[in-house]
Amino acid sequence: MDFPKYNGNVHPDEWIKDLQNYLEFYKPIKDSNEKLTRSKFALSLVDSNILLPTEIDSIVKLRKALKEDISFTIFKNTNKRKLQSLNYIPERKGGDTSKFISNFLKLCYNAEINDIEEQKNYLYKSLPMNSYFSNEFYKKMKNTNSINESIKEFEDIVFEESNLIKWKSETVFVGGPEPDPNSLWKIKFGNELITYADTSIRFQHVKPTSNNFLGIDSRCTSPSTNYTEVSSCNNCYSHWHTYWNFNHSKLENYQGYLKSNDIINISIKKFYDRYCRYIKNGQVEFLRSHDIQFTIGNNTYQEVVCHNERLGGNDEWCIELIKQHTEP
Repeated sequence: MDFPKYNGNVHPDEWIKDLQNYLEFYKPIKDSNEKLTRSKFALSLVDSNILLPTEIDSIVKLRKALKEDISFTIFKNTNKRKLQSLNYIPERKGGDTSKFISNFLKLCYNAEINDIEEQKNYLYKSLPMNSYFSNEFYKKMKNTNSINESIKEFEDIVFEESNLIKWKSETVFVGGPEPDPNSLWKIKFGNELITYADTSIRFQHVKPTSNNFLGIDSRCTSPSTNYTEVSSCNNCYSHWHTYWNFNHSKLENYQGYLKSNDIINISIKKFYDRYCRYIKNGQVEFLRSHDIQFTIGNNTYQEVVCHNERLGGNDEWCIELIKQHTEP
């Protein structure tokens, strides 16, 4: 087994460590002047383009000389520039977090960047620039004191981000143990991510034969309950409302991001009653299902309505991410 030459494209510490292991296991040297023999063997493996002092007679002196050579300065600066251009790509876009972290740590090692704040700065700059990454990185990283702590927090950030509901994501309202084609909807909204604070959303049916939006017609009520009837339609007119608001059903005044498996209450504001009379400031009603059923032929269905009564378990909806479209 031949050992590779040193040509300035590897960190001297790493090369010498590998060389010492090689000499220990594959080419043991046993003579009266083992130290000198090892250093001479190591010198014979240094590329001739790298000019070293003639008085090197130990591995320690060789290490020092390699680090003082201009080739090592170029090597470190090259790895710094690679760090500056490093971009984290989530798995949904074809990336690999494990490989990214391995590459990041290797570049920091090669560039001899050991200061934790400098490491965090490079890690931050590698992230896609959106509000979620910026906010979460600052919150989670400000108190980390080691690279291991920082990597753990980074993994938590990207794991949570993978569950966020994003632009044109397909979602499902889980009405049973398994989603069915009728329960799949695309969530439409204006920003890249959905926040609980100020986002209105629309639900467009995924079914190719439909593509309708979920909404209410202020004039229509359920014949069985007199609640506001909920249906899907692709026509927009003054009495038809399709923009929904939502809040976390378990956490009061929650201001975070909407993510897969969140339990939410969904509401809509209507401005006309069933007699087409205008409602000043509008009336907020909540989406409800599960407890109201009706039959068509031999099939039983669960009716979906909107109401303005006290909220209960039947007003809670689980948003489960089924598929995220590949983003450009």
